[in-house]
Amino acid sequence: MASSPPPTPGIHHVTCIASDPQRNLDFWVETLGLRLAKRSINQDDPSSYHLFFTDAEGNPGTSMTFFPWGDISQGKVGSGQVARTAFRVPEGSLDFWEARFDEYGVEYGDRVERFGETVLPFEDPDGLPVELVEVEIPDDDPTIPWTEFIAEDVAIRGFHSVTLWLADPEPTEGLLETMGFEAQGTEESPGDTPGDERTRFAAEGPVGKYVDVLPTIEGGRQGAGMVHHVAFQTPTDEEQLAMRKAAQSAGLRPTDQIDRHWFRSVYFREFGGVLFELATNVPGYDSDEPLDELGEQLVLPGKFEGRREEIERGLADVTVPRADADD
Repeated sequence: MASSPPPTPGIHHVTCIASDPQRNLDFWVETLGLRLAKRSINQDDPSSYHLFFTDAEGNPGTSMTFFPWGDISQGKVGSGQVARTAFRVPEGSLDFWEARFDEYGVEYGDRVERFGETVLPFEDPDGLPVELVEVEIPDDDPTIPWTEFIAEDVAIRGFHSVTLWLADPEPTEGLLETMGFEAQGTEESPGDTPGDERTRFAAEGPVGKYVDVLPTIEGGRQGAGMVHHVAFQTPTDEEQLAMRKAAQSAGLRPTDQIDRHWFRSVYFREFGGVLFELATNVPGYDSDEPLDELGEQLVLPGKFEGRREEIERGLADVTVPRADADD
């Protein structure tokens, strides 16, 4: 690429497709212990929810978001998609998570070792491939665990990585390097695309710093249980503009900046077909709700507030799980 923008610190958020919104809420809040930081609508399809699950304060690098689209058909992971989304958990916590998955009937696989770390693969109720990765959590880590359902010493602490499946990884690897990711090496990757090598790229930030790339021509389809897009942090408008220009100079076609109310976004499909987003870190999820009330109410950004009655009629009733619900 022609220019080198300020490097991204790593992943900002990952947005996925679900089916039933209540089942999605129950799993990501109660089973996994993430906070519902924002209950809103898909701004491109206001007839459906957009649910944001984060750490206790909605910090960048912790936000897993979902479009629950009702009766949408099941998706299938393939080339040109985010094939795996991985979260960090503290060292020694995977025994807890396996016991919890047994208790809640969560499908999970055998632990694997990858780049010197232990990984526990599992699926959410829509079949979304997810992983927990044991890491050492430093004392100054920027994530704040939410502890209503899960104790702090085992709680999820933001993103670890995403894995991209690509037919031709080389152009995307060049793009990642321009975005500030450095190649960390390769490993054989049994269980993903057998016999192929996984290449890891690392950003400089403490959370969501890894992107893994795997070559495959496996066919896929969008649907429930699939990642819709992955967003990378461009903390300020200036950094985002520089990254947008770099993508454009490489022959990609980024959108103009779009105001998403809690951050500002630019979108483009990278060379392998994965939808990338560049997202600012401001103004943040607490810009329109008090921190201790995040997720309590349906928030309708900007022009949508004037359509509240109409929009609420079209949305399914949902209940946010509470640890003290039976008290």
